[in-house]
Amino acid sequence: MPSRAQHEQAAKRESLKIVNKRQARKRGSLRDAVFIPVAVATLLLVAFGCFVVWTASLSIEEASFTRQLLGVGIGLFLAVVAWNIDYRMFANWSHALLVIDILLIFSPFIPGLSYEGGGMTGWIRFPVIGLTFQPVELVKLVTVLYMASRTAEYNGTIDNLRDYVKLCVMLVIPFACILIQGDLGSGIVVFVAGAVVIMIGGPKKEWVLSTIALLVGAVVLFFAVNSITTAYFDSPLIAPYRLNRLLVFLDPEGSSSTDEGYNLLQSLIAVGSGGFFGRGIGSADASQSGAGFLPEAHTDFVFALLSEEFGFVGGLLLIALYLLLILGTIFVAVRTENIFGKLVAVGIVGMWTFQIFENIGMCIGLMPITGIPLPFISFGSSSMMVQLMVVGVVQSIWRHRTKAA
Repeated sequence: MPSRAQHEQAAKRESLKIVNKRQARKRGSLRDAVFIPVAVATLLLVAFGCFVVWTASLSIEEASFTRQLLGVGIGLFLAVVAWNIDYRMFANWSHALLVIDILLIFSPFIPGLSYEGGGMTGWIRFPVIGLTFQPVELVKLVTVLYMASRTAEYNGTIDNLRDYVKLCVMLVIPFACILIQGDLGSGIVVFVAGAVVIMIGGPKKEWVLSTIALLVGAVVLFFAVNSITTAYFDSPLIAPYRLNRLLVFLDPEGSSSTDEGYNLLQSLIAVGSGGFFGRGIGSADASQSGAGFLPEAHTDFVFALLSEEFGFVGGLLLIALYLLLILGTIFVAVRTENIFGKLVAVGIVGMWTFQIFENIGMCIGLMPITGIPLPFISFGSSSMMVQLMVVGVVQSIWRHRTKAA
């Protein structure tokens, strides 16, 4: 007959089994609700970005580390909110999303809200609290949701050319509104993200290739007409300083006398002088950013600042984290059974990929100079808040990836 001690040991073993089962269920539920690779990549990118902004704040007065932390705090809160919302509710909001898009784009022109930041009227200031925000950052996410909701109506196959053209026209609406507002860089981000959604939505390949050819032809024609109107009528279609900013990467040394050419040359010097391990934080040798030669080092040219301080290794680490984030989001799209969720995820991938490629490319002379921030790294609370909210949407897609979820 078992002794009292044996009964107690048996009871302890049973209690331990129950605790282990509960812990296993919790770990399983966490994996079901949160996609760890995307979460880890995001947190590391945010930490890296905050560290870079802190180093910038040592020599750049405008790079407020406190303000950046405020953006991170609000962004994390918005990410949790987005994670707890079932993203599928937006699948039937296509008309409302378009209205929200347009209102956000033109909100900086509303009297009482308008605020000029960085030389452009693309900001709003909330009354009483005084917080400023750049609405076009949120437009990027809303446009992805809008285009995904309209494209998902075809359930992955667009057989009719008229339907394909209609989707393209729908994408042109927010793109054209952003151009009217005066932000070409953000307009291109929105256009690329929406175009990726349409391409994954199931159109025929020849339609997509024909569209790309038409776009290339339209750009060439635009620049040709601009040259003619400038030469013969002294009335360019695009302001000379905007044109220089777009084309300076083709001949940075020849354009060195312009502000745009100077900016690019200083960026190239900063990237090249970083070497393999960088010049260090606050080093007297880090002259391009530390001495103020590199303009907008904490925003547009933050990758040049990062490369100068942390070198090739720092840049490689950043790209590795971006790859983890993007590949993780693609995995979420693949595992999602809902077509709307797939399209939202790939649209987000398109948005991130283009912004990363454009920002890094312009810092090393491979892409035109635009005001597109580097996600999670560039100084700016608006971008940080929205990018973290986007991660929350990705986690919501993972959480509701099965039709029964």
